[in-house]
Amino acid sequence: MGSKPDQERLSPAALAAALKQQALLLGFAPVGLGVAEPDERMQLRTAALQRWLAAGHHASMDWMADPRRAEIQRLLPGVRSLLAVGLNYNVAAIRTPGRPAIARYGWGRDYHRVIDSRLRQLGRWLEQQAPEVRWRACVDSAPLLDKAWAEQAGLGWIGKHANLIHPRRGSWFLIGHLLTTLELPADAPAEPLCGRCSRCIDACPTGAITEPFVVDARRCIAFHTIESREPQLPPAISTAMAPWVAGCDICQDVCPWNDQDLPVSSDPDLQPRAWMLDLQPEEALQWSDDDWDERLRASALRRIKPWMWRRNLRAMLRLGTPGPAS
Repeated sequence: MGSKPDQERLSPAALAAALKQQALLLGFAPVGLGVAEPDERMQLRTAALQRWLAAGHHASMDWMADPRRAEIQRLLPGVRSLLAVGLNYNVAAIRTPGRPAIARYGWGRDYHRVIDSRLRQLGRWLEQQAPEVRWRACVDSAPLLDKAWAEQAGLGWIGKHANLIHPRRGSWFLIGHLLTTLELPADAPAEPLCGRCSRCIDACPTGAITEPFVVDARRCIAFHTIESREPQLPPAISTAMAPWVAGCDICQDVCPWNDQDLPVSSDPDLQPRAWMLDLQPEEALQWSDDDWDERLRASALRRIKPWMWRRNLRAMLRLGTPGPAS
């Protein structure tokens, strides 16, 4: 299929505006465009990643050392621009006080599937406008320095808790990127607005935020409840984790940028499963593998295997844990 005649083709500025509009129609917000060329800021972000890895802060997450993370051209040869998108997961639902807690990002459908599917729709739309274009959809499972590129595209700044923050949307949004070989006008990079605030650092019960912008996964409740395959949680984690059994939102809960009237999502894909808001720990501890499979179908929390789910619940209830075979 050939390119559209020149008189029918949108200018780069018009195409950029139309692309953003299409992203908004798909439920993304905020959205922003960046130049896929590592400037001084991105070089500093890449150097910070290397220091973080060298310090062992990634724990067992060896995929964080994938060399493609520092070289965006290896993800899409010829990439010139990227569209960064946010998916708001700030829903109206509230967890029952005193119940075991699941991080909000895991309440709805698997965000990897949701964001990837919508980005692919966006890529196909882009092909209709410029048939010669090549593109690639990226969610956080791709080896992309995603938060740094989102910051470059003006989506928000990386806070001291290492989450992206938007001045009017807070940090309750997931991010994705559409890499493209088209050259499109970029938005201004976001500037950090955390100032002297240290609420997230002070609130972390395990001291995982060892200094501003540096999170040591070895001390992080979210890492241990979701990523760690160890048969038992470290005592420092198990004694501090309550009520968290799947992820942790403490550093975002205390952020002043989330203490404002934020947009609330009505997106069906982001709405919580009722049992997650009123989790009965003793009952959940007795789930069979089939029960777990049914409850967590199409959920990002499937990364937590059944034996890990029981391990986390037992640790929160201070029952100890027999290990993977339980």
